[in-house]
Amino acid sequence: MAKKSIKKNYLYNMFYEILLLITPLITTPYLSRVLGADGVGTVSFAESVVSYFTLLATLGVTTFGKREVSYVQDSKSRRTQIFWDTKALSVITSLISLIIYIVFSINQNNKILYLILAFNLLAVTADVTWFFQGMEEFGKIVIRNVIFKVINIVYIFIFVRRPEDLVKYVFGIAFFLFLGNVSLWAYIPQYVEKPIIKNVKPFRNIKTVISLFIPTVAIQVYTVLDKTMIGMITMSAFENGYYEQALKLSRMVLTIVTALGMVMIPRIGHHYGKGEIKEVQSFMYRSYQFVWFLGIPLCCGLIGIASNFVPWFYGEGFDKVVILLRILSFLILSIGINNVTGMQYLIPTKRQNLFTFTVLAGAIINFVLNYFLISLYQSVGAAIASVTAETAIAVIQFYLVRNELSLAKVFMACRHYVAAGIIMLVVLRKLGNILTPSMQNTFIMVITGASLYFIILLLERDSFFINNMKNALQKIKEKVL
Repeated sequence: MAKKSIKKNYLYNMFYEILLLITPLITTPYLSRVLGADGVGTVSFAESVVSYFTLLATLGVTTFGKREVSYVQDSKSRRTQIFWDTKALSVITSLISLIIYIVFSINQNNKILYLILAFNLLAVTADVTWFFQGMEEFGKIVIRNVIFKVINIVYIFIFVRRPEDLVKYVFGIAFFLFLGNVSLWAYIPQYVEKPIIKNVKPFRNIKTVISLFIPTVAIQVYTVLDKTMIGMITMSAFENGYYEQALKLSRMVLTIVTALGMVMIPRIGHHYGKGEIKEVQSFMYRSYQFVWFLGIPLCCGLIGIASNFVPWFYGEGFDKVVILLRILSFLILSIGINNVTGMQYLIPTKRQNLFTFTVLAGAIINFVLNYFLISLYQSVGAAIASVTAETAIAVIQFYLVRNELSLAKVFMACRHYVAAGIIMLVVLRKLGNILTPSMQNTFIMVITGASLYFIILLLERDSFFINNMKNALQKIKEKVL
């Protein structure tokens, strides 16, 4: 099988990940005004609840399937066996979770809202994106799903017009996610053979799947439990609404950094399966440098433009999002680094037990801090807890791999980006004090910050930036000429 382009797959996967978030981002200014902070908070809380059932449905299947497929990309018979074994297990766990969820939903006050979100579980049942990620075929994921995201955006603007249309909004999110996953099955016959029923053994690798499920549970704790705890402790849909909007934006920006991870996991797994350890280490150092190169300016940039961006983007009543966004911006760096060490290295190299330990530690830290800080500072406390937990995971993971990867080399790679990022942040804060909040002024700040950052890298003669810029210009020149 022809070797896939990492850069092309990165762009595909970045686009795909952003696509998953772009519907709520594009519609956020509209929905924040139509539904209000309490309406957004109500949906956020309901989605945080259904995500626990989605977690049970997913088990550790997607992580396992993606990793195992990456090992056998060149063998159709072996990937066929892995696909049907994994998919059969996924269907079983999804149906069990769906039955439990329906029983739970009919006993809730917002019964209709929760029942509609059952489409999220049906989407898990139909999901095969993990297979195409393992095959490094990210283009197919994007092409098939973009259609449904566009339809979803149009649907929201047409049918969600009043606060009473909350149920219609939730239906659009869940139903089109389900349709997008179903559509990917059209490609499956090109890659796998028809199943021989007697040879399909869904529980063949159940021990490994469960071992990958444990860290998934822990990750869910500090990515979803914070919203659940905000709702339970503060009893305020408004606080959840503020937190949801800030978290949504910071994670969308984070996607630009972590999209590389989904591309590198199958590539590192492929080289690890062949025993090419030096290749694995080389990819790791490049991944870390990529996180510093993009993560630092994105983090500093969000902090710098927050006060100008939030007022016009979200409208009145969302002032608290400014401080939340500034705190949650640090997730771009902490999660970006964790993604490299944990997802790109420990999982493909079959050290999921170490990965489990780190995320369990982070989950415990997050839960304890949430318990105390949300009571004191509400949604701001949850933001502080999330950043602290992710940072703790990064420190623990670095300690565990200290004898395999040179930490000095990892951190020396960030010196140019830290200097450029700090200078950019100072300038943006000065501009923020001068410019009034508006779309045009936010755009001016973004362009100014990005230009300043890259100019400083040129003055510092940063080799990573210069080499990649030369390669990009060369490819453009070849296509033009």
